[in-house]
Amino acid sequence: MPVGNLGPREVVTIGQDAPLRELTETLDSAGVGSAVVTEDGAPIGIVTDRDAALAIHAHDDVASAPVEAVMTADPATISEDAEVIEIARRIDEHNVRRFPVVDDSGDLTGIVTLDDLVSTIGEQLDDVADTIEAQSPEYSP
Repeated sequence: MPVGNLGPREVVTIGQDAPLRELTETLDSAGVGSAVVTEDGAPIGIVTDRDAALAIHAHDDVASAPVEAVMTADPATISEDAEVIEIARRIDEHNVRRFPVVDDSGDLTGIVTLDDLVSTIGEQLDDVADTIEAQSPEYSP
């Protein structure tokens, strides 16, 4: 299954010059923990609710601080055509939980997370368990 089939296609995005107040309001209203910072449709950063919380001690007026001050610039991305297993490899390589999904032009098309990977693996394990139970009628977990 390609990565482009996982995760939401509607990604919460924000500009790098937006104040953190706008970011936190956006995250709260969307019910998510991160936003992809975009420029001309391409991801240039990612910012999480944790990034915003940790900014409190670094800024006198944290609400007015720009997203750019706390975002992770040049985030690790993943191609929408990559296979799902690539998410696990990327998590190991980059030590992050979220990846903006991009098309061949580098434009943002979605986002996938560690949670998406775990959910997909869980569904596949359920399918394997069904097969085992069907082929081994005496088997009881």
